[in-house]
Amino acid sequence: MTLQQYDIQYSELPLAVYSEIAAHLGQVESVETELLPQDAQEFDYMQSQVGWLRIRHPESLAKIDQEQLEKILDFYAERFGAWKRRSDDIA
Repeated sequence: MTLQQYDIQYSELPLAVYSEIAAHLGQVESVETELLPQDAQEFDYMQSQVGWLRIRHPESLAKIDQEQLEKILDFYAERFGAWKRRSDDIA
C-alpha cells in the first residue's frame, strides 16, 4: 500500500494548537499525525516549539475522509493563515 505523507507548518503556531489539530485529524479514519520538533539553529521566542505537523494516510483515502481532512485544515488556515507545506510519497 502506498502512503501519502506531507508536512505542514505555521511558524508561530503554539504547541497547544498543533496538538489540537493533530487530535482532530486523528479522528479521521486512516489518518495518522506526528508532531516534528523545531529545527531552528537559534532560539526565537516567537517561533513555535513544533517545526512541522506530519500527516500520513493511504493514497487511496476514502473521498469522505479526504474531505474531512481538508475541512479541518481549512478551518485552522482561516484562523492562523496559510500553511507552508512540503510533501513526499512513501511506500
